[in-house]
Amino acid sequence: MKVDIIGAGPGGLSTATSIKNHNPNIEVVVHEKYKDIGYNHEGRRCGEAHSVEREWKQWKPTGKSIFNRILTADIRIGKRHYVSEQPPDVIFILNRQEFICQLAREAEKKGVLIQTNDKIRSLKVLDGDVIVDASGCPSRIKQELNLKLGYIGKTYQETLENANCFLCDTIRIVFSRFGGYYWIFPRNPEKKEVNIGIGMFGDYGYDLREMLQVFKDEQRITGTVNYVIGGLIPLGLQRPFLYKNILFVGDAGVGAFPFSGQGIYRALMSGDIAGRCIAENKIKKYPSLLRKEFTEWELIGSTFIKTNLVFRKINPVLFYYLLNFFARQEFKLLSH
Repeated sequence: MKVDIIGAGPGGLSTATSIKNHNPNIEVVVHEKYKDIGYNHEGRRCGEAHSVEREWKQWKPTGKSIFNRILTADIRIGKRHYVSEQPPDVIFILNRQEFICQLAREAEKKGVLIQTNDKIRSLKVLDGDVIVDASGCPSRIKQELNLKLGYIGKTYQETLENANCFLCDTIRIVFSRFGGYYWIFPRNPEKKEVNIGIGMFGDYGYDLREMLQVFKDEQRITGTVNYVIGGLIPLGLQRPFLYKNILFVGDAGVGAFPFSGQGIYRALMSGDIAGRCIAENKIKKYPSLLRKEFTEWELIGSTFIKTNLVFRKINPVLFYYLLNFFARQEFKLLSH
């Protein structure tokens, strides 16, 4: 049996390792479009925060993969202020590029073949018995198959060096009445870097770069911009999860949680589930296992997005009332 995996990000690599953990006899080939694993433009596509739950200690970052250990989550919604204290070694700010390299090394030790500079332009070039799409957002494979995409948001992020707002153990999130939020995450402590960005729960036509600059001015944040990135973000589950012999993982499958992102955690989890289903030759169980794992998150996230779309048309300020309601009901989801 052969499995082709498109994309050597967290979702693709966790799938590959999971397959080998459960059935080392399966041939697994990961196709990475860039010539370098991790250290490419997409290696830093997010704020680089990652939480490790009890059941996911196998994905715990080590060594150079860690920039900071987070002890405090500071969240502001309008006039309300929430602070969540976290135990050590649960939330990290990653050197995401190095963390992907860590995952790749673990996969290769298991016997996974990773082919770099290998962009898959069509399913027709793959001969695997099972195919895993970990190509990100938007999914190139879903586009090729004309499959429906889920809710999509937009992000824009700058990395500031010598930032005056650098706090090595604290992540800060400030929700905006326009239907999104700003984040300030500490990055490389040697450079006093922060990842500061804005994400919107939809594509409302805003100039995110300009909005971020206004936020920086209001917060009196200074520093030298040394990296800029932005793009689309999948909000919540991105059905279908399975099409014939193709499984969708990571951003192509489970997406990010609308409140707090958690794209890395969700990618690793979906990949582990997909790998187990493939190894046990039970890929038809994959959708139901994902729904079981993410039902609570999906109900809260999808309800929030749909309600927000209505509130925006009535009065954008109602967005704050909606957020505070969910924060009181399930604050732990905001501060993971």
